[in-house]
Amino acid sequence: VDGAEVLDIIDGLRVPVIVVAHTVPKTPTPHQLWVLGTIASKADRVVVMSETAGERLCGDYAVGRGKVVMIPHGATVPRVSGAKRGSRPTILTWGLLGPGKGLERVIDAMSALRDVPDRPRYLVVGQTHPKVFAATGEAYRESLIERARQNGVADSVSFDARYHGVAALTTLIQSAAVVALPYDSVEQVTSGVLVDAIAGGRPVVATAFPHAVEMLSGGAGIVVGHDDPAALVSALRRVLTQPRLAGTMAAEARRLAPQLAWPAVAGAYAQLGQVVLAERRARV
Repeated sequence: VDGAEVLDIIDGLRVPVIVVAHTVPKTPTPHQLWVLGTIASKADRVVVMSETAGERLCGDYAVGRGKVVMIPHGATVPRVSGAKRGSRPTILTWGLLGPGKGLERVIDAMSALRDVPDRPRYLVVGQTHPKVFAATGEAYRESLIERARQNGVADSVSFDARYHGVAALTTLIQSAAVVALPYDSVEQVTSGVLVDAIAGGRPVVATAFPHAVEMLSGGAGIVVGHDDPAALVSALRRVLTQPRLAGTMAAEARRLAPQLAWPAVAGAYAQLGQVVLAERRARV
């Protein structure tokens, strides 16, 4: 329960332990609090992928600040900036599909964006999450297709259920005018899709989940309230119709990209490993 079996693994190790915390719940159950707190107490370091996650660990979970290290989620940074774009600007969302992704928000927004020049389209890429598919098949995807039809925007909403490898996905990201991350979550402290979008140098419009608030604070995108459809429409419209604004956002994303590149992330882990090993030797 809550990953408690990891404790047995840690107890059996005789080498330094670095734990990577992908998720740090803001309102944990008592058992989640105990599991993550105990893991942190046994580890030499706990790596988080956002400053927000680190603040939660140090505050809500009472983990010592000296144990927590922030190393960002890695991404593939394109060697060449830019890609061929279609005649219709593309709003892009990708990842495993399932309830909670908030795709309904953008589908609903498309009705208000029909007057934008060149008629933007919304492209949703990704397979249905295996757990969702096992429970309900493609019912969720089909409900989104029906929602687009009922809203009169079926010709502006497309679904690509294929799995895309790194190269194909990188090209797809660069071909987008804007990446939309309309997630329902108000807790998410790590989003690989967000990191990939920034590494690809694309403007982002996202709901106010913590990782987006943190990474877009410098101007690489626009954050909107979860329950503010007008703000979502306005943000998408601004990016689609104001080239200078979109260019400024893309430039800020490209500025951030080098620190997210896999070699930079690997270097940070290698350096942390050396520090932890040196500490262990000093104690022996």
